[in-house]
Amino acid sequence: MRLRRREALQVWDTATTPFRVMPNDLDPLGHMTNGRYLTIMDLGRIDLMMRSGFWAKMKEQGWYPVVAGQTITYRKSLRPWQMFQLRTRVLGFDERWGYIEQTFCVGDTVYAQAFVRTRFLKRSGGSVEHEELEKLAGGFPAGLQVPEWLLEWTAATRINAVK
Repeated sequence: MRLRRREALQVWDTATTPFRVMPNDLDPLGHMTNGRYLTIMDLGRIDLMMRSGFWAKMKEQGWYPVVAGQTITYRKSLRPWQMFQLRTRVLGFDERWGYIEQTFCVGDTVYAQAFVRTRFLKRSGGSVEHEELEKLAGGFPAGLQVPEWLLEWTAATRINAVK
């Protein structure tokens, strides 16, 4: 509901989404459980797509986003009732995947950082090609660049078909 009162963004902007650590976010040690970070990351990506208007365009096409892989590094623990922000931005694309960076911050302090490999699928079947995605987004901006280590991570984490 708060989304409607938040500023509009371009899909290439960084969405900053505020959160607070709630009791149901905690593990037995009293800090935010690692699985909750992934759930909150979903909300951050949706926030970016909705505030930029891309969510509506995508739904109109019969497309939906999926996560194909992710890696996250935890630096500091988020504690009960602590407020934090999730910063979500598109890094760029390779020949098959889109890459998103998501950073959990309290002020300027980074608590965790994640990188997500994504793809869009069609409800009618198959994957959305980059050319289709670029057309719907109104073009890809110059300067989007996926770090080389992320491309190497993608290659290293590929799951081969089981025979």
